[in-house]
Amino acid sequence: LFTTQLKCQDPLDPVKNEAFVAQLAQFSQLEATTGMSETLKTFVDSMAGERMMSSTNMIGKTVAVPNAAAVFAAGKPVQGLIPLPQGASGVQLQVTNDKGQAVATQIMGAQKISDMPWVWDGSNDAGAPVPVGNYTFKATVISQGKTSNPSVNVLSTVTGVNQQADKTVMLEVAGGKSVKLSDVQRIGG
Repeated sequence: LFTTQLKCQDPLDPVKNEAFVAQLAQFSQLEATTGMSETLKTFVDSMAGERMMSSTNMIGKTVAVPNAAAVFAAGKPVQGLIPLPQGASGVQLQVTNDKGQAVATQIMGAQKISDMPWVWDGSNDAGAPVPVGNYTFKATVISQGKTSNPSVNVLSTVTGVNQQADKTVMLEVAGGKSVKLSDVQRIGG
């Protein structure tokens, strides 16, 4: 570009030294920025691969997954958390099977501000054990005179890790749901 500019300049009005030096500096800065951009892209790609590899350590760990189905296996109670940022005067947890039928309801009294832990032992409202399968949970909370349905976090075991085209790392959990690694707020053993 410079060579063309020098060949085509008006000999009666040549490019001033200051303008020539300024243009050289701009081209030099552009080249450095382009090189830095390519280096940064390579770094980001390698970090995505590293994040994927380090995420494989999550397989077998328990994570809190919002609104996930839980796989109930005989003798293994299902556990989770319900976020109560304002506490509650009452909480109801309803358990539904994979056909959408309510099988159990738990009523809990007043709760303080916290992530309220809950456990379902796999029995229906009559106290009989339910069959092995996927179950979902819905919470109804009464807080400060208002009723709401906050998300129910189910503690699920990570079964796999995958990476999306946009380099987002997803954790696959028991029950068939996937959750972004960046959305995981609690990890257990």
